[in-house]
Order: sequence, then C-alpha cells, then structure tokens
Amino acid sequence: MSGILGLHHVTAIASDPQRNLDFYTKVLGLRRVKLTVNFDDPGTYHFYFGDDQGAPGSIMTFFPWPNGRAGRHGTGQVAVTSFAIMPGAVGFWIERFLRYGVKYEGPTRRGQGTDAEHVIAFKDPDGTMLELVGHPAAESRGAWTGAGIGKDMAIHGFHSVTLWVEQGDPTARTLVDTMGFRGTAERDSTRRYVVGDGGPARIVEVREVGGFGRGADGAGCVHHVAFAVADDTAEMAMRERVIAAGLRPTPQVDRNYFRSVYFREPGGVLYELATLPPGFTVDEPLDHLGETLMLPAQYEPRRAELERVLPALEPVADSSSS
Repeated sequence: MSGILGLHHVTAIASDPQRNLDFYTKVLGLRRVKLTVNFDDPGTYHFYFGDDQGAPGSIMTFFPWPNGRAGRHGTGQVAVTSFAIMPGAVGFWIERFLRYGVKYEGPTRRGQGTDAEHVIAFKDPDGTMLELVGHPAAESRGAWTGAGIGKDMAIHGFHSVTLWVEQGDPTARTLVDTMGFRGTAERDSTRRYVVGDGGPARIVEVREVGGFGRGADGAGCVHHVAFAVADDTAEMAMRERVIAAGLRPTPQVDRNYFRSVYFREPGGVLYELATLPPGFTVDEPLDHLGETLMLPAQYEPRRAELERVLPALEPVADSSSS
C-alpha cells in the first residue's frame, strides 16, 4: 500500500527575484505562501507560491539567484509543470496572457470525452516550461483569488508534472513498484501514472526523449519534485522501500515546514519525500502567510546580515483569498 499521497511541491531555479515574484503573484495570481531563504545557501531567497491554504499539491517554489546562468532542458528533469484550471477558464487565461505579453501555445486537446483536457503551454520569464490544464476535477482543489482573479478562473494547484528521461521503463518501475503509482494512459512517447484517485496533483507523466542531451540545472529548470507523505512514519517506511529498490535516499532533513528525504530515481530526476506536518502556519498565521521574511532558528542570529545581503523586494500587494 502506497504512502505517497500525491505531489507536494515543485522547486525550480530563477534569476531575477522581483521578476519571478511578479510573474507568479501578479500574472498567475498565486499566493506568496512563504518568504524565506535557501537553507543551504542563506544568502539566497526561497519563494513559495501556492493556493489560499498553502496546501501540498499547490506549492511551486523557487531559488532565485540574481544573474544566475540559464539551465538546459533535457533528460533527468521535471521538464513541464502543469497547473489545474477549470475548463471554463481557458479563454480567460488566453486573454490574460495576451494582456501581459506572455507567449503561449494552444489550447490543445488531450484525451477524449469527460476525461478530455484543454492545455495551454507557456513559459515563465526564465524559460521554465509550464502548462495550464483545463479539467472539471480542478474544482476539487483550493484556489487563491489574488491579482483580481476570481475562484472560477484561478489556478487550483497542480495538475501534473512531466518527466523527461532517456528510457521510460526504469523510471516507471520506481513509480509503480516502489511508490505505488499505476499506469493509466499512453500517447506517443508519454505514459501517465497516477496515485490515489488520480485527480489533479496526483499525476506524473513520463516522456521518453532518447537522443536529447542531459539536462543541466540553472535558471528556467526544475531542481526537484516533492511527493507528499502523511508523516514521519510514512516517510521512513517509504525510505525503506527506496533502499530495497537499490536506490540511495538521504537521511531525513528538517525543512521547518516539512521533513524531507531525497533520492534520484533511475532516470536521474531528483525526488523528495515531504511530510504534511507541520505546515506553513508553524511560524505565521494563515491570514498573513508570506508577508514577512521567515528564517529558520539557525539563521535568526544572522537576520540583520542576511537582510543586508538579500535583494530588496517590493512590499506584498494587497490581495484576497478564496
């Protein structure tokens, strides 16, 4: 029985912090759920964007390194991160992208009948590959109604992630045999795997892109994808399964808002297992998430120093929840 509940978060790399913040909050209308630092490099911000509750399965995070080099898309990466929207919101987002000068492709149709998805492909300012996927199941997820976007038109967390790998079978075996996913569909060189009810934020697509070069971290690329587990017990049990599969997970690491275990799956994609507790309200009330720079205890004595080093950001704009 799988301990994986679905996606928890996706972490990518950006360059200009203010540009990244503006795109995800003002254009995509996500909530800034947490403003903190990279725990391994505290002179760098770590932004968390998500829904009204900061719920697992909605959180896109970024390490923005000013003037950082561009990454290279290729195998061994989460290539595409897809957000869930309601089908009736597709036209709204096309108009919004035209207004903000965001280049896009589509909408295109994937699937048939009630399972059909209407997809708009686009990129953020650093070139991170993204999609909006219109499907009725998006309504089951929460949304943040910032940036003047109503709930019916807003982003409702993640829909899925798409992995690019040289060979699909080894990656599939880890998803199915170790992590409890099941295969549901195949189109061209892409296979879909789901966990739980198979709805938004419970979908991983694996695309074979043999002949592509290996991906390289940098601005515009995803660093890792995190999968949600209920608690420490579930995480340790999944860690043992990972070891039994011949993979090499890290020890558990405390990330303040969740506890994590990392490992690379056979195709080279970096996975994280992230616990649900304690959540983002551990150091801020729900109504004020993301408004203040929050530091882990080990860096609090260095607050004045870090605030001098970190790039200045514009104040959080007034916004509202769903």
